[in-house]
Amino acid sequence: MHHTNKIIYLADDDDDDRMFMRIAIKESGWQATIVETENGQELLQLLREQKATEEIKLVVLDMNMPLMTGLEVLRAIRADQALQFIPAVIISTSAEPDLVREAYRYGINAYIKKPSSYAALNTISEAIKVCFLDA
Repeated sequence: MHHTNKIIYLADDDDDDRMFMRIAIKESGWQATIVETENGQELLQLLREQKATEEIKLVVLDMNMPLMTGLEVLRAIRADQALQFIPAVIISTSAEPDLVREAYRYGINAYIKKPSSYAALNTISEAIKVCFLDA
């Protein structure tokens, strides 16, 4: 059976957090290309250029980024007919109930508090893989 290349977009302004997430993704056995960006504006530009949404399997967002917050990026994705059905997950240190509720109102698929240990991040990465990539 032929599979198209799966693409995961990872947007986080923290280099270390992106690196740890990338390593966790690879160690969890995700069969996907990871495209990393430092901010939401760059992410949206890349998504709109891609346009082959069936290949984009997941967008992973940080909440607190320069230029555009994760919530602003989510709103823009959900408002774009070509992108609106791409699964999106926020993994952030910010877990204020109002922000979490607003993210779900705008159609986030999962909101996860950024863990303090790499082992916990690896567990989260494995769960995300099962939910979004293995399906």
